[in-house]
Amino acid sequence: MITGAHSIIYSSNPEADLNFFKNILKFPNVDLGHGWLIFALPPSEIAVHPATESGLQELYLMCDDINLFVEEMGGYKIICSEIEDQRWGLLTHLTLSGGGKLGVYEPRHARP
Repeated sequence: MITGAHSIIYSSNPEADLNFFKNILKFPNVDLGHGWLIFALPPSEIAVHPATESGLQELYLMCDDINLFVEEMGGYKIICSEIEDQRWGLLTHLTLSGGGKLGVYEPRHARP
């Protein structure tokens, strides 16, 4: 029934953010024309968390080694926050050129 998921990142500088996913993270993509790129994502998962209100969704990318990831991003002059040690993994947030924040973490939890 479900064949995939489509995530959207809204950006005030879409060209720079597209460059990040295409040339830094090197995500495969298709060009739909007129500057519209759609990127393939690595295998993903979804979790449901309790909340007082519904409607909030979050997007995180995962990696095998958060320290190596932060080091590689530094080589591209991409700023990452201090690594936070959470019970479920090691977390950083990077700032996209469009000003948005993107969470990246090294999971400790079991993966489906």
